[in-house]
Amino acid sequence: MTKTIDKDTLIEGFQQVFNLFFPFLYRILIFMLEEIAQMADLVRSFDLKTPMDIEKFKREISGKNGQLNTLFEQFKGISGDQKKDVGKALNELKILVAQKFEEGVAFVETQNVKQDETDYSLPGRTLHFGKRHPLNLVNEEVIGIFERIGFQVKEGPEIEDDWHNFSALNFAENHPARDMQDTFFVNSEHKILLRTHTSSVQVRTMLKEKPPIRIISPGRVYRCDSDATHSPVFHQCEGLYIDKGVSFSDMKDVLFYFVKSFFGNDTKVRFRPSYFPFTEPSAEMDIGWIVNGKFKWMEILGCGMVDPNVLKNCGIDPDEYTGYAFGMGIERLTMLRYKISDIRLVYENDLRFISQF
Repeated sequence: MTKTIDKDTLIEGFQQVFNLFFPFLYRILIFMLEEIAQMADLVRSFDLKTPMDIEKFKREISGKNGQLNTLFEQFKGISGDQKKDVGKALNELKILVAQKFEEGVAFVETQNVKQDETDYSLPGRTLHFGKRHPLNLVNEEVIGIFERIGFQVKEGPEIEDDWHNFSALNFAENHPARDMQDTFFVNSEHKILLRTHTSSVQVRTMLKEKPPIRIISPGRVYRCDSDATHSPVFHQCEGLYIDKGVSFSDMKDVLFYFVKSFFGNDTKVRFRPSYFPFTEPSAEMDIGWIVNGKFKWMEILGCGMVDPNVLKNCGIDPDEYTGYAFGMGIERLTMLRYKISDIRLVYENDLRFISQF
């Protein structure tokens, strides 16, 4: 026999079930509405002024994996009676997100247009290019001339000892160049000084290498001398060639080639006897020069055959090998090339002077 359940008992049972689940459903509703409100505040706080801000907004809020889509996924699990309130709040949030995004994109596009607002009809800005220093121009030209005929560039220290700078080069103990008035001594007790010529590089090369030797040694040198044509700091380029059977005529041929290459084929040249401790015989080379409409001879370099004592000091047999050496001042060549009357002009760093080259 089937037991019947009266209407009142059924209603009472449904009421008990509703009372049991209602607090849980109510809490879901309140939680969703609170989340929507918090997200609305977050959207309003976003400052969309750069493309990076737009990308961050899409990534965190409006994009496929953003918080807005997460709320819509949660919305699917809400019961029908509660969807009305939550759905309304979600739609308002969606509109707010879209408006914020559109405003941000419009602002960024406006800023990009403003940054690119260039009046291309205006005259362009002049670019000021730097200039090579005349000493560098001449020094590199001199090196290039000798490199074309087989000379190699060698460099050495600017702070030298007495032996490499004087003794090995046959300077007598009482030579004036060893005096404090002519040479900058860093330590007079130990005879450490600022080199007076790049000949010390030649000495170091002869000690390390065996003939044949064909080198040039450009670099900065120091002497106690200062006026319109001399400077306490200046630049030299010295040459050395040692081999079997090297003669004075070989040296003249090389120096003729240099003068013709640097000054021109029509340049007049002469050699005058001279004296240097490290060469024997020695000579000075002059070129013909026009000064105030008058022809004059101008000395440009010293040269000579390497003294046998120098070869011995460097461990080279003078009975088997001979050689020649020469040296020139880069400042002297620069002044002749560009008709500069005062050597001090090349050290004053005046842009009006340097910009002429």
